[in-house]
Amino acid sequence: MDRSELKFNGNIFLIGFMGCGKSTVSRALCEKYGMERIEMDEQIEREEGMTIPEIFSEKGEDYFREMETKLLKGVSEREHLAVSCGGGTAMRECNVLEMKKHGKIVLLSAEPATVYERVRNSHNRPLLEGNMNVEYIRSLMEQRRARYEDAADFTVETEHKTAGEIADEIMKYIVKR
Repeated sequence: MDRSELKFNGNIFLIGFMGCGKSTVSRALCEKYGMERIEMDEQIEREEGMTIPEIFSEKGEDYFREMETKLLKGVSEREHLAVSCGGGTAMRECNVLEMKKHGKIVLLSAEPATVYERVRNSHNRPLLEGNMNVEYIRSLMEQRRARYEDAADFTVETEHKTAGEIADEIMKYIVKR
């Protein structure tokens, strides 16, 4: 499938645990299908003039979650976006409702050990700082699993697939709907 076959002008909201590939897949959707990419965490960092850990430390997680909701409401009014949501975005029902009104929600999943390998050298993930191990990641993923699954229109397993393959899988599903 290529851009000429695409008959979907809505938005694609990529949700899932940190390190599951949302940023990488959103780039692939942009490159392969001409979508505009929105990286929520990067956008919030630009708007706030500080990193996510600094926001958590200085203003708190609740403030950050409010910024996610505000940003989501703004981008939802546009079309043909590949939105890489923060790992906790789908934990708020108001965010899920906003995403469902303006596009499809795709849950990207990965095994805890894979997530650990992808994020283990990152210090930009406040919820994992001081808890960077597979068991803690597994526990936090399990706490969020039901909310992710309830929010998602469909799920794509990311293990052993390229970003391009995942993007194609997403678009095939969406075009069939």
